[in-house]
Amino acid sequence: MTETNLPVIAIVGPTGTGKSDLAIALAQELGGEIVNSDALQFYRGMDIGTAKLPVSERGGIEHHLLDTLSITEEASVAAFQEQAREQFSRIRARGKVPVMVGGSGLYVRAALDVIDFPPTDPDVRKRLEAEVQEHGDGDLRRRLASVDPVSAERNLDLRRAIRAMEVYEISQRPFSSYMPQREYVAPALQIGLNYDRSALHEALETRVQKMDSMGLAAEVAGLLEQGLREGKTSSRAIGYQQYTDYLDGKITRAEAIEQTVIATRKFARRQITWFNADPRVNWLNPTEPNLIGKALSLVGKS
Repeated sequence: MTETNLPVIAIVGPTGTGKSDLAIALAQELGGEIVNSDALQFYRGMDIGTAKLPVSERGGIEHHLLDTLSITEEASVAAFQEQAREQFSRIRARGKVPVMVGGSGLYVRAALDVIDFPPTDPDVRKRLEAEVQEHGDGDLRRRLASVDPVSAERNLDLRRAIRAMEVYEISQRPFSSYMPQREYVAPALQIGLNYDRSALHEALETRVQKMDSMGLAAEVAGLLEQGLREGKTSSRAIGYQQYTDYLDGKITRAEAIEQTVIATRKFARRQITWFNADPRVNWLNPTEPNLIGKALSLVGKS
């Protein structure tokens, strides 16, 4: 198998497992370029808290779809699908191999799988949000249960429940009916990285402590001046939400660190659940010897 006809290679798995390092190593070996699929790394200025690699640490490899949004914009998985596939085509046109890296599960599937995205209408969403704000979410959830019991049974958070109801009102189709089959739109290979549970927990705590020492509080303070609170996606990002509370005087710095560690571990568990559900993911432990060699073997390059 030559480099020009290799599949899209996607490095996936929970946060803090060294996905970026492996992606760079593979891109160097294969003649590749990297496409970001971490939804929070789309945001300009959200660097420390998203573990975005500075240019000096990217191994000379071209990276795409970083810093594409301001913090007040809302990330769109449908827009990402179009952008990622366009990048894959451009990378291939240059005779390179697309290497996608990131742990945002739905964004990974959007780029790789045959998937039909549900419609959106800001006016419908605003009306539903206003209803919930005035009357609570009880009636909306009852309506959702009657038209889309599959989504209702997932006990969606309020934002996703509103989104599911928005989709039904626009399309008369349940939101759950839009979930794709596991079918690649073009040849792809997913390589997952994960530690055992105790090692992952330790790695994530170390990572948060490092972010704090690197200046996460100062980064959040600067973003608050740029409108972080108005960002529907960015303001809820792990670390940014906790350090906003610290800067607001609601919690101590130590509490912000602790709460960020706890939230990061919970997020990692959700990521593991998501990617474990996909039988196409080839799992490797980032601490095992000759990791790059084993990854290259999966690619077909020993």
